Amino acid sequence: MAPHVTSDPHDVIRVALVQEASGLEPAANRARLDPLTPDDTDLVVWPEAFARDFGEAGSDVSAYAEPVTGTFATELGRVADLRRTTVVAGQFETSHDPARPFNTLVARGAATAAYRKVHLYDSFGYRESDRLVAGDPAPVVVTVGGWAVGLMTCYDLRFPEMARLLVDAGAEAIAVPAAWVAGERKVDHWRTLLRARAIENTVFMVAAAQPAPRYCGHSMVVDPLGDVLAEAGDGPEVVRADLRRDVLDRARRTNPSLRNRRL
Repeated sequence: MAPHVTSDPHDVIRVALVQEASGLEPAANRARLDPLTPDDTDLVVWPEAFARDFGEAGSDVSAYAEPVTGTFATELGRVADLRRTTVVAGQFETSHDPARPFNTLVARGAATAAYRKVHLYDSFGYRESDRLVAGDPAPVVVTVGGWAVGLMTCYDLRFPEMARLLVDAGAEAIAVPAAWVAGERKVDHWRTLLRARAIENTVFMVAAAQPAPRYCGHSMVVDPLGDVLAEAGDGPEVVRADLRRDVLDRARRTNPSLRNRRL
C-alpha cells in the first residue's frame, strides 16, 4: 500500500478582494469593514484610501489623517482577528508635514505592517504630491499563511522596479490596493500592467480596486504566468481565488527569468 501523503497547509492560501467605494465619512467606512470582510480566507485586500476617499481632485485630506494605531487600523485589526485572517486596506497617515499625510496601507491580523505609497499620482492631470508625502522606497513584505506577500499601492503598478524590488525581497504574491481612476484606456492599462508584473516576476498579483463610476473596478487575481484567476466587473463585488504553490513553482521552472536576468 502506498504511504499516505499529507499536503503542506502552506501549499494554498485563500484570498478575497473587496471591491467597494469609500465615502467621505470615515466612521461610515469603518462601519462597513465588519459586514463586508468575508469569512474563510487567509488574506483579504481592500482598496486604497478606504478609510476616507480622496474627495474632489486636489482636495486637502490632512484633516482625515491618523496614525497607524488610530481608529481605522484598530477596527481593521478587530475585524481581522474576528475573521482569523490578514486584512490589508488603505488610509491617510499623519506625517512630518501636517498639511500632507502619507498614503498608507495597513495590514492587520495574522500579519501586521504598514506601507507608505512610494509613487504619488502626478500623472493624467493629477498632482497627488501636492497633498501627500511619498514613502521610503523600501520593500514591505509580510508573511501570510506561510507565503511572502509584498505590498504596493495603485500608481506603484506602473513602475516595474517596484514589483521587482518586492520579489527580490522574497515576495511570492503582491497585494495591490488601488483607486484606479476611470478614463480612456485605463481599464486596459490596469489589466495589462497587472499581467505584465505577474509574468515578468513570476508572481501572483492580488489587486483590489474601487468601483465605477469614479474608478475602474476590475479587481483581479493573476497567476505567475499571466492567467487571470478571478476578475470583478466595474461595480461593488467580492472576488475570491486560491493561490497555489505548485502553480508558482511550475511557473518559475517554466519561465526562469528571475534566474536568467543579467541586470
